[in-house]
Amino acid sequence: MGLITDIGFTKRPANAVQRGVQAFASTRPGAWAFSRTITPIDRALFRLSKGRFTAPQILAGLPIIMVTTTGRRSGEARTMPLVGVPIGDDLAIIGTNFGQTRTPAWVLNLEADPNAMVTFHDRATPAQARPATDDERAEAFGAAAVIYPGYDKYQERITGRTIRIFVLGSAS
Repeated sequence: MGLITDIGFTKRPANAVQRGVQAFASTRPGAWAFSRTITPIDRALFRLSKGRFTAPQILAGLPIIMVTTTGRRSGEARTMPLVGVPIGDDLAIIGTNFGQTRTPAWVLNLEADPNAMVTFHDRATPAQARPATDDERAEAFGAAAVIYPGYDKYQERITGRTIRIFVLGSAS
């Protein structure tokens, strides 16, 4: 059994409207807008719905997991909504930061402390993060592009930094 089983992770195909939202979100203006608005909205919706819904799940049909890391400087718990990408029995998360130039903070937090809590809907479990191998990177990018075609566009726009990918496995 892996992390996917532990949290009951599932992925449904996006409908036509959700695919339209995905197409907009993968553009420069769309990625910029969503990078500044979706995370706080998503956290609030996740809390209000008691873990049943996330904004990207509703708007874009994306399988969102909540990943809680420990802040590398603050030591505080930091929770980020991220797309879960199935890799065998585990999940990969990809540090594209909406195609922006900066590495997302959650990546730096996991590099400092690989212990995390992963929540999907109302199920949470401890997880251990590790950098993806070269084969897992290729598998993750391929699987991610099927879930959300914007990943291909993000890869084209991101220059000057390596996109970090982590595989989250069960810690128990």
